[in-house]
Amino acid sequence: MIDEIIHTALEDGTKVCLRSIRPTDELRMRQGIEQLSNESRYLRFFSPQRMPSKAVIERLIDADGHRHIAWGAIHSDSRDQPAIGAVHAVRDEDDSESAEFSVAIVDAFHGLGLARMLIAVLLVNCRLEHIETLNVQILSENRAARRLVTWLGAERCQAEYSVTEYLLDVDGALAKLRSEESMPGLKDVFAVLAKYL
Repeated sequence: MIDEIIHTALEDGTKVCLRSIRPTDELRMRQGIEQLSNESRYLRFFSPQRMPSKAVIERLIDADGHRHIAWGAIHSDSRDQPAIGAVHAVRDEDDSESAEFSVAIVDAFHGLGLARMLIAVLLVNCRLEHIETLNVQILSENRAARRLVTWLGAERCQAEYSVTEYLLDVDGALAKLRSEESMPGLKDVFAVLAKYL
């Protein structure tokens, strides 16, 4: 388990803090989900509900760093330091080397490199926990997410109804992100995590 706090900045200079998600983050998690647009919330949770159920929220913050790895991004410059993004890997009960992957970024921070930074931290953590493959389920209409996972090297394995499933190799995706270390935020992430690589 990685217990680091990473201070960095997005491409527009916004200061952020990346850290593992804790059980005490329930309010911050709820507020972050409320900040998602209706479309982003639907694309993340596959549901038009304004707020996921209490059980879903509890699962999102119940991260132990082994069975469930979860990292969040906090807007450091803002007085109340709101959550602006989160990434999760939940280990498959039948295959300990595989986990289900998800990521969500508050709309105002899309396109600024935050998803890649969070994914980089998660991938390093997954590798330490011997998770080799991430299963990614994406609504077929979510072109941005499909582009991102394809760029990371994910292979499409099946499509059912409106959901497309991809398999993402942890080492391959990590190598792809490390090749982009010229991005200031990624450079900071990999500098802090160098001892884990």
